[in-house]
Amino acid sequence: QRWIRQGMDGGAIALTDAPEIVRAFFEEIERTPPWFDAAQALPGCRAFHRNSEMFVGAFVAAVLIEGFSTLISQSFSITGRLVDQGARRLKQNNRQLVEIFMPGGLDRHGDGWKLSVRIRLVHARVRQLLDRAEEWDAAAWGHPLSAAHMAFATAAFSGLLLKRAAMLGVSLSEEESRSFMLVWRYAGHLMGVPSDLLFESEAEAVHLHRIGALCEPPPTLESIILANGLINSAPIVAGIAEPGPRRQLSRKIYRISRAMIGDDLADKLQYPAMRTTGTLAALRLTNGLERVLYRIAPALGARRRASQFQTMLNVSLYA
Repeated sequence: QRWIRQGMDGGAIALTDAPEIVRAFFEEIERTPPWFDAAQALPGCRAFHRNSEMFVGAFVAAVLIEGFSTLISQSFSITGRLVDQGARRLKQNNRQLVEIFMPGGLDRHGDGWKLSVRIRLVHARVRQLLDRAEEWDAAAWGHPLSAAHMAFATAAFSGLLLKRAAMLGVSLSEEESRSFMLVWRYAGHLMGVPSDLLFESEAEAVHLHRIGALCEPPPTLESIILANGLINSAPIVAGIAEPGPRRQLSRKIYRISRAMIGDDLADKLQYPAMRTTGTLAALRLTNGLERVLYRIAPALGARRRASQFQTMLNVSLYA
């Protein structure tokens, strides 16, 4: 832990007493790949913060749910994190979104850079523990939290997230979409995705995610518990304590989530039965009207974005 802290803050040069493998790790991870340009990441950062409410909504109601419907749920079960700390897990995921899309967040000493590298190290430790666990069926499932799993996850958090956010009315320019993907491509690199599995475009990421999804079995009981726990944790993360309003918000999220992921997956995850006709159309209309209003009244739009940013911090793990 001391060497990791020293490496995060001072790089390989601060690790004179560390094992060679630790120094080599930081020497390698500090080399910025030639395809990453921090200036080209800025349009994606601005687009994310302009639409942060919808991006976080798509992330929680669809992308994370679709991720937890895979065998990743087994790792949570084996490590004892299946039913506890649902709100904490949601905040942790939200925090990475916040950090990597902060301007300069992926600079060498930025919090997005450090958090992405720490996620890689945490995954390595969990992989080591799962490899020793009798419950992990390596013959059937392969290595836990492998590079392929990380590629699948970053494809979901990038290309699939753009696709799901568009369902809520988020509209990005071609430059903003490329920039958004660049941010996640570099974050994926930092989290250990090998170059031959790193997407270069939104279309490549969606295709990679589709291939990964084909390799997955139907959702298991662990997937069902995780997905429903995530939705029911969202009101707690939002600071809603009263049972009635909590149930009301959970039901709203269930409806939006079902509309986004489709009835087939929702039924497999044992969502409550409900009709979703017009759900996404209403959200797109509301978001479109808000964009028009904020163009007419820029000051109101600025206050709205500031409020969104504060909300995003409130639903992210910073304590």
